[in-house]
Amino acid sequence: MDAVLTWIRLHIMSWLTPPKQIEIMDIIQIIVIAFFVYRLILWLKNSRAYTLLRGILLIGAFVLVANILNMDAIIWILGNIGVVALTAVVIVFQPELRKFLEQMGRKKWFNSLFSLGVRSDEDRIRFSDQTINELVRACFDMGDVKTGALIVLEQDVVLTEFEHTGIPVDGILSGSLLINIFEKNTPLHDGAVIVRGNRVAAATCYLPLTDNMELSKSLGTRHRAALGISEISDSFTIVVSEETGKVSYAVDGSLTAGVSPAELREQLYSIQHPFETRHRWKRKENKQRG
Repeated sequence: MDAVLTWIRLHIMSWLTPPKQIEIMDIIQIIVIAFFVYRLILWLKNSRAYTLLRGILLIGAFVLVANILNMDAIIWILGNIGVVALTAVVIVFQPELRKFLEQMGRKKWFNSLFSLGVRSDEDRIRFSDQTINELVRACFDMGDVKTGALIVLEQDVVLTEFEHTGIPVDGILSGSLLINIFEKNTPLHDGAVIVRGNRVAAATCYLPLTDNMELSKSLGTRHRAALGISEISDSFTIVVSEETGKVSYAVDGSLTAGVSPAELREQLYSIQHPFETRHRWKRKENKQRG
């Protein structure tokens, strides 16, 4: 017990004593570090890395106990394999680290920070209010008759790679067009539709399936494909379940299931203007009243 108290006094209590008077720059650094730690925790929570992290924390706890009890042989061994262990961690976490960096690069604050010049009206809007109305109507009309659908709305990350796996359509988006595409036993119903702006770019596109092992087994291929594309791009994907008729959406590696028309419309309005958010809620409320 004395050894534990001595270790805490030497190593932990010394950390609590500030080395100098706290200044404004110190507070700024703390805020920046806290932000990145918070983003890191969210990333770990929503990825396979969370399971691997628990194993690393267990090893870290063992190292801590070894330091407290002065297990010199174990500390020496762990110290000599530390560099190799760090390299192994980077290799094991390589897919998750890549996704994390891609997500950081897709953040709107990052894009706006490095964007120069004045944007035209076409750049200030991804799709029109009419497109939103057609999307919502088509999705819930298909849900009423349990017609499965998978609709990917392209944002900043171009989805040409997946567009080439399907059949070009290049047609103005309408509810009737979407319903006809996903009608059962038609040539274009299998696969995903990719929407670029106000147009359907391609149909029958193949999407990567998520490798998230913690996902519910009740979710089918469409939901796994929606999550898969949202993990590697900033796309907004709408899924209509063929089994239940429920409408869901996937974005940033997260799936929101069983939404209402108002909830889906709200999410579509939130991504409609990539650079302008002012008056968005007022416009949405006016559209819903109309």
